[in-house]
Amino acid sequence: MRTTIEVYVRDGCPHCADAKAFLSQLQHERPDIRVQLHSVDTDAAARDRLIVLFQDAGEWPPGVPTFVVGGRMLIGFDDAGHSGRESLALVDETSAESATAMDSQRLGSLTVDSLGLPLFTLTLGLLDGFNPCAMWVLLFLLSLLVRLRDRRRMALIAGTFVLTSGAIYYAFMAAWLNVFLAVGLSGPVRVGLALLALTIGVFNVKDFVAPGHGPSMSIPASARPGLVARMVKLRDTQAMPALLSGVVVLAVVVNLVELLCTAGLPAVYTAVLTQQGLSAAAHYAYLGLYILGYLADDSLMVGIAVMALGTGKLSERGGRLLKLFSGVVMLVLGVVLLLRPQWLL
Repeated sequence: MRTTIEVYVRDGCPHCADAKAFLSQLQHERPDIRVQLHSVDTDAAARDRLIVLFQDAGEWPPGVPTFVVGGRMLIGFDDAGHSGRESLALVDETSAESATAMDSQRLGSLTVDSLGLPLFTLTLGLLDGFNPCAMWVLLFLLSLLVRLRDRRRMALIAGTFVLTSGAIYYAFMAAWLNVFLAVGLSGPVRVGLALLALTIGVFNVKDFVAPGHGPSMSIPASARPGLVARMVKLRDTQAMPALLSGVVVLAVVVNLVELLCTAGLPAVYTAVLTQQGLSAAAHYAYLGLYILGYLADDSLMVGIAVMALGTGKLSERGGRLLKLFSGVVMLVLGVVLLLRPQWLL
């Protein structure tokens, strides 16, 4: 497993130049070490992250070069014998901790470092797609559409619903992204995010163990009759413009109703994404990749239903199992954010 050293530098800084020369030699000697340089005089986002790091550490004013390894910070550089040795000790300590932690396959498999950011993105998107709230609505809609016995019309209605839901979810995640770009991921924000994930996880596991009792992250029972009535009305609408407009409205309503049901993973993922040192364009591209994963299972269900001209319904037990699965994922991410944030960040 490779350990990453993030180094904040600026042009014209002699100690930064010495640090870069040391790191260049180090990478030849230690291929297990990955170096990421952030120039604070040309990259405003890097400068802002450095300020947050110093604020969290209680150090001021910010200085360069600053080394960050596994969430820990080393300020300044004099020579390879002193500062260089300290940075290597920090790397080896972090590597040892990560190696021990990675013995847990279930937790380790969800880290950015083990999967790589693209695969990590798709994995979380796919996990998020197994959302019992969204699946209930889509499967019920398909069960109504199958009575039309018209593959083209069925594909058009269900496909419009899925694509509109994806667009709304993308906007929802972009909002989370901009929140974390604005406020950063300081210690208190990270802990708050972890507590949110743990809370959602507990509620979802509770819904598996004791459904119908106490608070829940499911679509409220009071909202279901209204959604069902909208779907029945859509099925019987003949005029195509009115039909497609109705599908878009339904998708908007459903996504607003299930907002709490889907808040956890997007919040965690976008917080992690802001810590990867990417450009604005890359941030939004990764959101698109996440949405591809999120829509994959819905698209598969629509495709199977259209080809077979039939669909199954989401049983109560199936919904509870999805809740348990979702709850366990959120609990794992919450624990990781609290105890091993370097796995994600």
